[in-house]
Amino acid sequence: MKIRNKEDCTYDCISLGEVMLRLDPGEGRVRTARSFQAWEGGGEYNVTRGLRRCFGLNTAVVTAFADNEVGRLIEDFILQGGVDTRYIQWKEYDGIGRNVRNGLNFTERGFGIRGAVGVPDRGTTAASQLKPGDIDWEEIFGRRGARWFHTGGIYAALSETAAEVTIEAVKAAQKHGTIVSYDLNYRPSLWKTIGGLKKAQEVNREIAKYVDVMIGNEEDFTASLGFEVEGVDENLSELPIESFKNMINNATKAFPNFKATATTLRAVKTATVNDWGAMAWMDGKFYESREYPALEILDRVGGGDSFASGFIYGLMVKGDPQAAVEYGAAHGALAMTTPGDTTMATLKEVEKVVSGGGARVVR
Repeated sequence: MKIRNKEDCTYDCISLGEVMLRLDPGEGRVRTARSFQAWEGGGEYNVTRGLRRCFGLNTAVVTAFADNEVGRLIEDFILQGGVDTRYIQWKEYDGIGRNVRNGLNFTERGFGIRGAVGVPDRGTTAASQLKPGDIDWEEIFGRRGARWFHTGGIYAALSETAAEVTIEAVKAAQKHGTIVSYDLNYRPSLWKTIGGLKKAQEVNREIAKYVDVMIGNEEDFTASLGFEVEGVDENLSELPIESFKNMINNATKAFPNFKATATTLRAVKTATVNDWGAMAWMDGKFYESREYPALEILDRVGGGDSFASGFIYGLMVKGDPQAAVEYGAAHGALAMTTPGDTTMATLKEVEKVVSGGGARVVR
């Protein structure tokens, strides 16, 4: 995997995706809440924020907001995360959100036998209305330069034009030698009114032609790309490793442009206790992280995104697929011990976990 030199690029990584305002009822339920804590979050953005805040890399986000107080609040969160905001597009707000608005995501964390619940409210959002030609990719990848570009299946599912913008972006990144990573992140609710599973596979298989690093779990690969994995129970709580390896082998034969693939391995015991780990494929070899049995979870949202940022860091900075899968698994595990979509971990904490360090008090 040939990654562009740091000195030749303004950015280590740029992401394309929608960033929503997350409204979190804490230990309660959305349906009975009287107050919410506000965070920002979005599958693609979370990765670049993690690369900036935890791993110290220079990152930017490409997205759009309606220009009102909610949009400016989300921008303020992004600025706090240190992610460059120069590529945010601001759309004129019509006063009630009839033509354009900002996305909201009501998310409760779950506990024990009660699973986490997400209620997104993102119709007619500014980011979903981006269309080809709106973003100057030549400026981003050509004149300024980026070593890595990350986007995913959540953004591509938001609208027909969002899918077209994603394809436009990955083609431009490939043209300029930027590594492209894509998190399949299959969400049935996003696709069901715009063509369902058939449309999801049509869009994702087209995007996959331009992807260097494909990220996704077993459901993502089966639903989004159409590769079957046998032997998984109906709740996807137990994943047979060998079956998944066979599926990855089939996927890499169908898409020889894949230079690496990665997945988290999660067995859900309860909403707050999961077995956790990760696996990657690169150069014809499989790499597995250490196991995190019975990992205690405060907030699972964003764990996969934090895995992705740790994995990208391992490949970009360490140049080692085994290190990449270890950094990814450790970062994802730590991110799920704190509330909100985005990481609160430090590189020192990640490296402590990677090296086998425990949870003794730090004084």
